[in-house]
Amino acid sequence: MNDSVTIADDAARNILRAPPPMAMLAELTHRCPLACPYCSNPIELTRANEELSTEEWIGVFKQAAALGVLHLHLSGGEPAARRDLAELTKAAASFGLYTNLITSGVGLTEARINNLADAGLDHVQLSIQGVSAEGADWISGYEGGYERKIAVAGWVDKARIPLTLNAVCHRQNLDQVDDMITLAIRLKARRIEVATVQFHGWAERNKAALMPTREQVERATTTVDEAREKYQGILVIDYVPADYYSTYPKACMGGWGRVGLNVTPSGRVLPCHAAETIPSLSFKNVREGSLSEIWYESDAFNAYRGEDWMPELCRSCERKKVDFGGCRCQAMALAGDPGATDPVCVKSPLRGRLTRETDQLSATSSVTLTYRGR
Repeated sequence: MNDSVTIADDAARNILRAPPPMAMLAELTHRCPLACPYCSNPIELTRANEELSTEEWIGVFKQAAALGVLHLHLSGGEPAARRDLAELTKAAASFGLYTNLITSGVGLTEARINNLADAGLDHVQLSIQGVSAEGADWISGYEGGYERKIAVAGWVDKARIPLTLNAVCHRQNLDQVDDMITLAIRLKARRIEVATVQFHGWAERNKAALMPTREQVERATTTVDEAREKYQGILVIDYVPADYYSTYPKACMGGWGRVGLNVTPSGRVLPCHAAETIPSLSFKNVREGSLSEIWYESDAFNAYRGEDWMPELCRSCERKKVDFGGCRCQAMALAGDPGATDPVCVKSPLRGRLTRETDQLSATSSVTLTYRGR
């Protein structure tokens, strides 16, 4: 092979390379005491004996820092199920990573939170399922969960760790948004994420009970707008609106393989949390290759980067650098083709069908929930 051609090809590949990732979601475990009916983890969960070891996770964190990752999200399942959580946090902090613990609070004690603070934990994101013990515990399927969350929020504040509340919203609790924001103020949270459920994983099985109505979505949007003005400078309010009622899709993950990556409990590296729902893709494991190689070179991460993969409808759209064609996993779920225009988009030929199906689902009176693992 001509050396000059090889050098030219390498240079071209470098020019087209994606920027380094800014964030990594480390799914430390799939073990979780809750049974949330909206759980977005895979239907088939990773077993405890398949999880990366302490040493393997620390090696992944070191590679992530070298790759350019700034924010490390320690997630699950419930990451508190890992006895080495403080050790992992300390190692991540030593590599200069900003650490965010994403937790249900169950499994945490005041002593463990203090240990995490001493290890260098920068932030806690605590999930809430409602604003009362009865309602929240019904949604999570875990009796006593709400009271533990309230206690955890107090311990986090006492340890001087910044707190975000993550309120996953759906038909059964979307009318509580105003009360959830008030709860965030009471718990001294600095931020609340009002995140309307996305129908991946277990949530797909509960669509009839979880799909909000159009009226609920409109009221929630108004409530968030008013609260942002009211609590400006006191509480940051992030809002993830209901996909199926939107005019255009979100820039899922900031674009496929552009901003962040996920590592599963067993070490598979994904462009997004739900990427394994796309059967045509195969994902490499950190036990088999470096994080850098996987990010830059793997077929899965390059599958939907740039614009070449886009259908003409997206490639010719003025929003292609805004939403990057929308969510590939949502296109797979709703269109049966991960390379299709996201059906949420008003320009998609499937938008009309999605609207009709959404209106039919939201008109049902179902409150029957199928809980994760039950």
